[in-house]
Amino acid sequence: MNHYQSLKTLTYAQIRRILRIWIQTIVPPAITTALYFLIFGQIIGSRIGGMPGYDGFSYVEFIVPGLIMLSVITNSYANVASAFFGAKFQKAIEEIIISPMPNWAILIGFIMGGITRGFVVGIVVVLVSLFFTTFTIHNIPLTLFAIIITSILFSLLGLINGVYAKSFDDVAIIPTFVLTPLIYLGGIFYSIEMSEIPEQWKLISMFNPILYVVDFFRYAMLGQYQINPFLSFTLISAFTASFFAIAYYLLHKGIGIKE
Repeated sequence: MNHYQSLKTLTYAQIRRILRIWIQTIVPPAITTALYFLIFGQIIGSRIGGMPGYDGFSYVEFIVPGLIMLSVITNSYANVASAFFGAKFQKAIEEIIISPMPNWAILIGFIMGGITRGFVVGIVVVLVSLFFTTFTIHNIPLTLFAIIITSILFSLLGLINGVYAKSFDDVAIIPTFVLTPLIYLGGIFYSIEMSEIPEQWKLISMFNPILYVVDFFRYAMLGQYQINPFLSFTLISAFTASFFAIAYYLLHKGIGIKE
C-alpha cells in the first residue's frame, strides 16, 4: 500500500468531518470571539486603554492575537481529541492500527485535521476582529508559522487525551480543568508587565507554557513582545517534538487502544 495515499485518505477524512459539521466547528468560535470583542474590547477595553510594553496599540489590538490563539488552541485540541476517541469508540482505530499504514502516517493524518480546523477558525477570528478594529500584521510568514506549530502542538496533546480517554466525559475533563485555566492565565487578556499583577502571579505565569505561545504569536502579529521570541520559539519547538515522540510511542505500543 502506498503510505502517502493512505495518509492522504486519512487526512481527507478528517477535513471532511470538520466541514460536514461546520455549524459546530466553525460558527461557535466566531460567535464567542464577537462576544469577547464586545465585552472585553469595547466595554472594558475603552476604560483600560493600552497595555504596558505595547506602546501604540489599543487594548482591542492587544487582545486580537490572544483571541486568535485561544481559538486555535481550543479547536485544534478538541478536534483531534474527539476525532481520535470517536475512532477508538467505534473500533475504527483498531483497523487503522493493524493496517499497513505506518504509525507516523496515522499521527500526521489526525494532526492535519487539527491544523485544518485551527487554521480555518483562526482565519474566521481574524475576519471577526476586523469588525471591531483594524491592524497591520508585523510578519505574515511568522504569523502563519505560529498558527501551524501551535495547531500541531495542541493537536498532539488532544491525541494523547483521546488515547487515554475511556469515555466522552474523559475527553472534556482536561480542556475544562487544565487547558482552560492555563489559557486564561496565559496573557491573552492582560500583560504580565502590568503593575497591578502581584509578583507571585507573574512568577507562576512564567511556568505557563501557553504564555510563551501567546507572546510569540503576539510578536509575529504586532512586532512587540514581553518574552524573548527566540526563547518562546525554542520552548514551543521542544514541547512539540516531545509530545510528537510521546504520541508516536503510544500509537506504536497500542496503549489505550489494544486494551
